[in-house]
Amino acid sequence: MPYYISPRFIDKLAVHITKNFLDLPRVRVPLILGIHGRKGEGKTFQCQLVFEKMGIEPVTISGGELESKDAGDPARLLRLRYREASEKIKVQGRMCALFINDLDAGAGRFDAGTQYTVNTQLVNATLMNIADNPTNVQLPGSYDETPLHRIPIIVTGNDFSTLYAPLIRDGRMEKFYWEPNREERVGIVDSIFKTDELSPGDIDNLVDKFSDQAIDFFSALRSRIYDEQIRDFIHQVGIEKISRRVVNAVEKIPDFPQPNFDLSHLKEYGKIMVREQQRIRELRLVEEYNQSRLFGVSPTKEPEKFTANTPNYNYSSPEVTKANQLTENQINHSVKNSNLSLEVREKVQKILEDGLKIGMEYADKRRYKTGSWKSCGKIDNQEEKEVIDAVEKCLAEHQNDYVRLIGIDGNIKRRMVEKIIHRPKIQ
Repeated sequence: MPYYISPRFIDKLAVHITKNFLDLPRVRVPLILGIHGRKGEGKTFQCQLVFEKMGIEPVTISGGELESKDAGDPARLLRLRYREASEKIKVQGRMCALFINDLDAGAGRFDAGTQYTVNTQLVNATLMNIADNPTNVQLPGSYDETPLHRIPIIVTGNDFSTLYAPLIRDGRMEKFYWEPNREERVGIVDSIFKTDELSPGDIDNLVDKFSDQAIDFFSALRSRIYDEQIRDFIHQVGIEKISRRVVNAVEKIPDFPQPNFDLSHLKEYGKIMVREQQRIRELRLVEEYNQSRLFGVSPTKEPEKFTANTPNYNYSSPEVTKANQLTENQINHSVKNSNLSLEVREKVQKILEDGLKIGMEYADKRRYKTGSWKSCGKIDNQEEKEVIDAVEKCLAEHQNDYVRLIGIDGNIKRRMVEKIIHRPKIQ
């Protein structure tokens, strides 16, 4: 089945690869091309299509291979694969490239909670060394004076701001942000449903209906349509016999006819998938878990309520009356002198009481989807009044963005609390 390749994408990749095989006078060509963008937009698949079209068989490394229990193994793997790609050029007599998939997942540092190991340092240092000396890449414990053929390196990732900054500077890495426009999205979705008799109008309608979804959503949607036939097949064979019927069976697996790819049917399944995404975003159970783990608060247990029937509770005693009056006065004073909600103020007070330092971050709708947050500025004075003023200022400046409150343990330089306190209105 022919797949759609974005002209922008193939142009960027082909130019970078070809440029690295040319000897341009007085031109320093970056060895690494970093393709980044939000999840599910087909960065890896587009790369594979371009490689196939150019007749290139790349040497591939996964981001998951960039960590090991043995120090130095991932760095050695990088050098070994690079030399392997160079050797393939001699053997095959055609271009080759080193393709590192999801580099930020293996070598990035997302927050203070991400462990920064020796291997992470060595991976960054090795890639920098290869980018600076692409024809002299040695294996540990050996030295070969024969110059290697220069091998372009293609890396993909979601957020390159998590990588070591000197690695991604312009002299070493050329950056390409991949976010398909509407025309490209229509072309890609049309190739996904190429054999399913959907008209161009239906493709346009489907793309516009789910315009905020990534490309992989439409591929998953097509797969979802087959669920009805698979379900009927399981019921026909029997749930107890399906394993023997599918694996090592004498009988041939039946051919499944093309399902109903009617536009309304696709939209119906698409809405179900969108609702499942929304449930995950709305539940945010990890926040409740972290609160329970860090502060000893059970997420399901409500605070104890004192009533007139509570044993040993003298609700009319002078001490209790005075305490209630103080609490009420504090709340009234807070509401009167602050634009913050009581919930946010209580969260600020709780973080300060736990001895944590408070910071603020914001992200627009696009960056929120990729987890790319920016700081609202450092809060030098951690007194409650100054912190609340800083929070109010950040909220006022970023009313159309997501804003979150963070609590940092200054001793171990680690984030202990992350709480979204403002979400933009859905337009």
